[in-house]
Amino acid sequence: MTAALPSLALALLCLLRAGAEVPVQPDFNAEKFAGTWYVTATASNCSVFLKMKDGMKSSITTISFTPEGDLAMKLIWPLLDKCQKFELLFQQSRQAGHYMGTSAQEKRDLFVMETDYSHYAILHEAHHSETEPSTALQLLTREQDVSPQLLQKFTELIPTMGLTEDMLTVLPESGECPKGMCSP
Repeated sequence: MTAALPSLALALLCLLRAGAEVPVQPDFNAEKFAGTWYVTATASNCSVFLKMKDGMKSSITTISFTPEGDLAMKLIWPLLDKCQKFELLFQQSRQAGHYMGTSAQEKRDLFVMETDYSHYAILHEAHHSETEPSTALQLLTREQDVSPQLLQKFTELIPTMGLTEDMLTVLPESGECPKGMCSP
């Protein structure tokens, strides 16, 4: 179990990588976007993600915004015997719906490509790293299930972001991590 945590953390970081011209939601409204979302499908070319994707389950993501407009993301991932919590902070860029995260070795970009605010959101995440740059698309939904039409729409976006369908996983529902219940 302890060995899986660094791999999961690396997989999550690999889900963060960017492209030059990623479209963002027109007139993005942070207040309407905030709240609880479920990660119901993901496609990524990150090698760690690709190794782990078949064993992953849907996670809960809570998105909030700081008074400065930065995006705070709290993720709760079900693991073998507990739920693990991760927190990420992205700074607001000059473009609404585009957020950036940086650390000593990497730069991350998060784009809210499309959302209707009440049912779904499609995020493009980019991880700029000298060791392994990667790209990911995530389908977030307000409910844990996803409609076939929405999944088809998401699947059609995959090749437009330089990814292939074999990099896609539709994450099965998980009742293992109720909202707010996790290990620190």
